[in-house]
Amino acid sequence: MVSLSDVSAAASLFAFPAAALVLIALLRSPAAGRLVSPPREDRWHTRTTPHIGGIGIFAGLVAGTLAALALGAVPGGHRELFGILAGCGLLFLAGLVDDAVHLPPVAKLGAQLGATAIVLSNGLSVQIVSNDVLAVALGVLWLVGMTNAFNLLDNMDGLAATLAAIASAFFAIDAVTNHPNRTVLVLSLSLCFACAGFLPFNLRPGKKAAAFMGDSGSQVLGFALASFGLASSWKVAGTTVATLILPLLILAVPILDTTLVTVVRLLEGRPIYQGGRDHTSHRLVYHGLSERRAVVLLAVISILLGATSLTYNVIDDGKVTAIGVLLTFALLVQFGSFLGEVERHPAELGKDRPLLRTFIVHRRRLIEVVVDAALIAASFYGAYVLRLGSNGTNTQKAVFLWSFPVVLFARYLLFIPFGLYRGVWRYAGARDAAGVVAAVALSEAVAYGFIAATREWLDFPRSVFLIDMLLCTMLIGASRFWERAAHRGLSSLRDRGPRRRTLIVGAGRSGRSLMRELRETSGERVVGFVDDDPRLWRRRLQGVPVLGSADEATRILAQAQPDVVLVTIPDAPHERLDFVVDACGEANIPCRFVKRETDLDPRAALRAGAE
Repeated sequence: MVSLSDVSAAASLFAFPAAALVLIALLRSPAAGRLVSPPREDRWHTRTTPHIGGIGIFAGLVAGTLAALALGAVPGGHRELFGILAGCGLLFLAGLVDDAVHLPPVAKLGAQLGATAIVLSNGLSVQIVSNDVLAVALGVLWLVGMTNAFNLLDNMDGLAATLAAIASAFFAIDAVTNHPNRTVLVLSLSLCFACAGFLPFNLRPGKKAAAFMGDSGSQVLGFALASFGLASSWKVAGTTVATLILPLLILAVPILDTTLVTVVRLLEGRPIYQGGRDHTSHRLVYHGLSERRAVVLLAVISILLGATSLTYNVIDDGKVTAIGVLLTFALLVQFGSFLGEVERHPAELGKDRPLLRTFIVHRRRLIEVVVDAALIAASFYGAYVLRLGSNGTNTQKAVFLWSFPVVLFARYLLFIPFGLYRGVWRYAGARDAAGVVAAVALSEAVAYGFIAATREWLDFPRSVFLIDMLLCTMLIGASRFWERAAHRGLSSLRDRGPRRRTLIVGAGRSGRSLMRELRETSGERVVGFVDDDPRLWRRRLQGVPVLGSADEATRILAQAQPDVVLVTIPDAPHERLDFVVDACGEANIPCRFVKRETDLDPRAALRAGAE
C-alpha cells in the first residue's frame, strides 16, 4: 500500500529541473571557460570541455531532497539524511577544488575519509557485522572504495551518470519494497533525477559532450550510492544472503571496472589513481563497439544485475539465491577476464570483431570458470555431508546456504590474482600447484573470517571449512593438472615407436624451455640434464633428472645413452664444454649448440628474409 510519505517523495523530481537550470546558467557564465578539461594523452576526450556538471548534480541532489522534506516525505529525525548530504557536500567542495587546481591524491583521500567519518558518526554503520571495529573498517573500505570507483568510472560520455541513475533507481525500489527506508528513497530519487538532468549535457547523440561532471560530480555519485547501501540492506542486522549481495550486484559494474583497472595497473607498475585508457568502456570500444553502444551495453548489464538482486530479495529462497549467485559470479569473472585480454591500443579502434562471438570463443576460460563454480559447490557440500550427513538441523542448513555465496566470492576473488585463469595447464609445474594451494587456503581464510564476523555459528561445526579447504584443493588441483596428465598420456600413446633420446647440457632457463618444447614434439624424449650446479645433482626438474656435471660427461653418456646432445649454454667456459664435446666425440654421439638470439631491429630480419 502506498503511503503519503511515498507520494511526498515524488517531490524529489524537482532535482531534474534544478540540475538542468544550474547547468544552463553555468554554461553561459565565465565558469564554463575557467573550469575545463583539456585533452590529454591519458584521457579519452579530444577537445577542451567544461567540467561543471558536478555543480549541477549536487544542486539537483540538494534541491530534490529539500523539496521532498518540505512535503514531509521523511517523518521523524533527519540525522542520517543530513549526515549523507554533509558527506556529499564535503566531497563536492573537495572535488570542485580538485577540478580547479588538481589536489594531490593524499588530500583527496583525506576529504574522502572526512566525509566517511561524518556519515558513520551520524547513524550509519555495517550492522551485518557484530564486531564494532570490523564494522567501522568495512564501512570505511566500502565508502572510500565506491567513491573512487565512480571517480575512475567517469571516463566516457554518459557512463558514470547513466550507471548512477540506474543504481539510484534500484535503491529507490528497494527502499519501497524489501527494506522500507524513507531516507534512502528520497536521496536515491533525488540523485537519480539529478543525473537525468545532467545527462542531456553530457550524452548528446551525434555531438560531443557540452559538460563533464568532474571530480565534484563523480565523487558525490560514488559516495552517495555507497551510503545508500549502508542505510538500507547492510543496516539490517538479521541479514540474508540476498540482502548481503544486493548493493554488490547493483554496483557490480563499477566494482568490476575498478578491480580490472587496479589489477592491470599494479601489474604494469603504474599508479592506480593515474588516468588511463584501460577501463572497461575503453576495452569495449577497442573491441569494435562505438562509444554509445559501449555505454548502452554496460547500462544493460547493470540493469540486469540490479533486477536480479531485487528478485533474490523478493523470492527469499536461499537455494535459488545460491545457484543464481554462482552463475552470476561465473559470468562476471568470464567477462572481466575477457576484457583483461583486449588490446589497449588506438590501432585496434574500428576493427570489425563481433563482441558476443569473441566472448563465446573464449570458451576455455568460460568452461574453467563454470567448472570451478561446480567444483567449489561440490567441495563445500561434500564437506557439509562428511561432517553432518545429508540432513542437519534447520540452523545448520541456513548457515550453509548463507555461507556458500561468501565462499564462492572469496574463491573467485583470490583465484584471479593467483593466476588460476591465465595458465596453459598442459605446462603446469610445481609453482602452479603452489598457486592452487595458496589460492584455496587464503580464500578459505577470507571466507571464514567474514562469516565469523557477520554470522553466529549456532550449532554449525567450523571444521566444515577445514574439510572444504582440503577437498577444494584436491578438486581444483585435479581440474588443472588433468590436462597435463592427459596430454602426456596421449603423447606416449602417439609416440610408441622409436624416439630420439636427447641429453640437454644446462639446466637453466634456456635448458628447461628447450625441454618443454621437446616434450611437445612428436618422436622426442629428454633423458636428462647436465649442469655444474651441485645443488641440482640427483634432483628432477619437471620429471627429468639432473645426472651430474660436465666433467662427468663420459659416465653420463654411458648411463643415459642419448642419441644427441644439445648444449644450451654456449657461453660457458670452454674448458667445461670441452669435457662434453670430447666425450661426445669419443662416443660418436652428435653434439649440437643451441643459441637463441633476439634481433631488436625487425627491418634487419626482413632484409635477411628477402635475401
